[in-house]
Amino acid sequence: MQPLPDNIIPLLEAMKRLNASDLHLKTSVPPVYRVAGGLRRADTVPFDPDKRQIEGLMKPIVPELKWQIFEKRGAVDFSFHLPDGDRFRINLMKSHDHMHAAIRRVKGEIPSFEELHLPPIYEKLSNETPEGMILVVGVTGSGKSSTMASMIDHINATRSEHIISIEDPVEYAFTPKKSIVSQREIGIDLDSFADGLRSAVRQDPDVIFVGEMRDKETVLAGVQAAETGHLVFGTLHTADTMQAVQRMLEFFPKEDQDFIRRSLANVLKAILAQKLLPATDPEVSRVPACEVLIVEAAVREKIRNGEDEVIPALIASNTGQGMQTFNQALRNLVMSGMIYTDTAMEYAPNREQLEAALHGIETAAQTAVHRIKKH
Repeated sequence: MQPLPDNIIPLLEAMKRLNASDLHLKTSVPPVYRVAGGLRRADTVPFDPDKRQIEGLMKPIVPELKWQIFEKRGAVDFSFHLPDGDRFRINLMKSHDHMHAAIRRVKGEIPSFEELHLPPIYEKLSNETPEGMILVVGVTGSGKSSTMASMIDHINATRSEHIISIEDPVEYAFTPKKSIVSQREIGIDLDSFADGLRSAVRQDPDVIFVGEMRDKETVLAGVQAAETGHLVFGTLHTADTMQAVQRMLEFFPKEDQDFIRRSLANVLKAILAQKLLPATDPEVSRVPACEVLIVEAAVREKIRNGEDEVIPALIASNTGQGMQTFNQALRNLVMSGMIYTDTAMEYAPNREQLEAALHGIETAAQTAVHRIKKH
């Protein structure tokens, strides 16, 4: 076994070499990398809890204000970057009075829609949405940050706008192109998402990116910003589009939920949910299955009336507008050869429905082959 390094840089550089998405530092085990969705232990000695080795690796790169937050609260998020442009989103936490770290690698170059294998509707929404609210939702590790960065940078490259981001921490660094960009980080530039949103509307923005809709104040400030003619992007931790509306309502007491429903129905333009799946191509690693909800008139009415349960049916019947369910996305990924059928089945919200759809593809293909042979 190799000895542990005396600083964090070699461990971060190894993430690029291994194409690892995450690095975990925990006492009594060696560094652990997440590669293609699986965990792999480094060939080093474990961290010795008596030597406080993780603290020694991490403290030199933690901003002073963030270190104060860590000591006070026992957890903190911050970002760090290497000279080659690779950035890292880092969470420090206390566990049994020891420091543990979870480090997410964010590649320095902002990926395009094509590189992320996103449906064409993502580019269309970025081009054609002047105001309102667009949400990108998914569980932790579903690629929300990369998708959001791709949409923001597309606007940056194609439209003359003033973009303000409020992040915790800043992940991708945007270089001004046609637009001008101000990136603000919680704990360094401001105290909270809600404070950032309230001040952003006084800073002449066209586009506001909120790193996470995590509480009542942030949701309300985001809705108000969208109502006053701004384009607001936000992320939310929910598994699908229907849960996104319900999750935002949960931040509010029951007596306020009807008002928030009406406001959301008015400002929402799209909710984009995604899951990352193992790809057939090892060089691609993972591809997104995307559920897409475009908030057109019928959807708006259902949200306003509290009929969220019919949203999946509306998505399934409006694919011509760019909408698609998770099952439809999985079917398309299998058809294009990007994922295996058993992978699609593992992630399908309705396995019987997906199996029937895939069987329909096979039957049509067999019929076509039979016709060719016959003629």
